[in-house]
Amino acid sequence: MTKQVLYTGKTRTTGGRDGVARSDDGRLDIQLSRPGSSGQGTNPEQLFAAGWSACFIGAMGLVAGKLGVKLPADLAVDTEVDLNKDDSGFFLAARLNVSLPGLDQATARAVVDGAHQACPYSKLSRGNIDVEINLAGEA
Repeated sequence: MTKQVLYTGKTRTTGGRDGVARSDDGRLDIQLSRPGSSGQGTNPEQLFAAGWSACFIGAMGLVAGKLGVKLPADLAVDTEVDLNKDDSGFFLAARLNVSLPGLDQATARAVVDGAHQACPYSKLSRGNIDVEINLAGEA
């Protein structure tokens, strides 16, 4: 199979967690702050959570289409990314809390499981960080 690059996001970051990040096209221009600080900017964990949520919703749409399922307009993915530290150093963990109101649990679970297999962010995390995928309404 031939690899096809669909898009390349380009940013330049200076100053690390207390710096700024800008995209080459000017659409992203943000101040960064350390997690939990009083700084005015966002942090890498929030950016990762937002990107993963958006990508995961796109993957759910792809999977739902293949299954012949219409996704609810009010679906949501609340993503939490933890920055942790232990004796070996820093590491991430994440939870994706998915709400698919109006879908029966079996169908919703099939969409979520399929999306977790298809989403590039999920693929990036697989085997690298602890990830929980929670579906609203499941016990």
